[in-house]
Amino acid sequence: MEKFEGILREKMRTGCHQHLMKGTMTLHYLSPMASPLPAFSNVAQGTARFPSIQLWVAFVAGVAVLLTGFCVYFCNKRCYFKRNKKNNASRCDEDGSQEKVQLRRFHLVELEKATKSFSDECLIGSGAFGDVYKGIFDAEGALAVKKPHADSYQSIQEFRNEVELLSRVKHRNLVGLVGYCEEADQKIVVYEYVPHGSLLEYIAGRRRKMLTWRQRVNIAIGAAKGIAHLHEGVHPSIIHRDIKPSNILVDDGFEAKVSDFGLVKSGPDGDESHVSSQIKGTPGYLDPAYCSSFHLTPSSDVYGFGVILLQLVAARPAVDLSRPQSQYHIIDWARPSIERGNVQEIIDTNLLLEACSMEMMLKMGQLGLRCVIDEPKDRPTMSQVVRELEEALGSTSLAQNQPSGGPSRSIASGESNSFSIDGVRLQRFHLETDDLTIHSASMRCLDINSISLDA
Repeated sequence: MEKFEGILREKMRTGCHQHLMKGTMTLHYLSPMASPLPAFSNVAQGTARFPSIQLWVAFVAGVAVLLTGFCVYFCNKRCYFKRNKKNNASRCDEDGSQEKVQLRRFHLVELEKATKSFSDECLIGSGAFGDVYKGIFDAEGALAVKKPHADSYQSIQEFRNEVELLSRVKHRNLVGLVGYCEEADQKIVVYEYVPHGSLLEYIAGRRRKMLTWRQRVNIAIGAAKGIAHLHEGVHPSIIHRDIKPSNILVDDGFEAKVSDFGLVKSGPDGDESHVSSQIKGTPGYLDPAYCSSFHLTPSSDVYGFGVILLQLVAARPAVDLSRPQSQYHIIDWARPSIERGNVQEIIDTNLLLEACSMEMMLKMGQLGLRCVIDEPKDRPTMSQVVRELEEALGSTSLAQNQPSGGPSRSIASGESNSFSIDGVRLQRFHLETDDLTIHSASMRCLDINSISLDA
């Protein structure tokens, strides 16, 4: 054992001497006690770096907290403005203030009871989109219940989108949405009930009472205001897509209300010039530019309204195949007379039976032709239509209250048997339907028992 220790000591001396001779400071530790030294050195280095790691962690955590705070702030801010914007876009009346309509969700059994199980007795209208029934409810009274055809909506989401869209609309010249029913595969909307029928019934002569020239102008102004509100009073804008006389209802005081929103579609938003859409609408009132390009704009509604203006003047159908082929459409039929300034050639003969402003009727016809110009961008907006109609009515009323030395442009009427138009004297006839005889002050009684009269 002693011999082994001596050899070990000799080797250590020899190794240290050799390394010192080479100028190195390296020591070879053969004892187990030397092994902790390198480990202690690493710990010392890690301890020296530890404060730097703590600082970096604290810095990163602080930045993360700040970023989170900013995100929360801006999200809340965005939600606030979005909420305000939505409220501002859904609270509407004629003065521009807006209020989202609170809708009632009806049960199917309620609607069946109110419409007598959707019986023909309660049917008040029918169209390509669906049938409309008059329903009597215990609390609300009379309401219009619109039951669409089975294929009217492609999905339940399409129905819900329409209800949500219409819930943002409130205006005195738009039929108000009261509620809806989504039950047992039924998708039904409930509107306010308008008692005096549609404009079509008056134009076609189905109503006993005929519209005076002033009532026609007031109806045109009211309907134009309703459509203008859809285009400019809500955001995003709404395009009706089916402007026609049967969708303009007449309320008390002959106030117009635009109805039937089954084909409505959100209009272009922001920098968009149009929305692409399948062609939907009624022949005779469809914008040719929309049909050829599939580009839907508010001007498509303006076109349909222009046709209505011509119908209010002439009381003729939009399309009449009994006219020459080149004049099938009322636009082509009425244009020559209006451009010559001779509205008497096309005016509704019922207006010849009482005082009528030919000047106002001519202006309304001229405005109608501007609304149906081929190029959509050249048509007036509905707000411009409202303004021009109101200005024309105001100037006409003022002119009628002032004496004029020129020829009269109105029709004077009274209880006499004759009346005149611009100095041309016409004979008034009286028809008694009881004995089917015609009496005239200057003619003998004509027996027409053998003549059949078509209603």
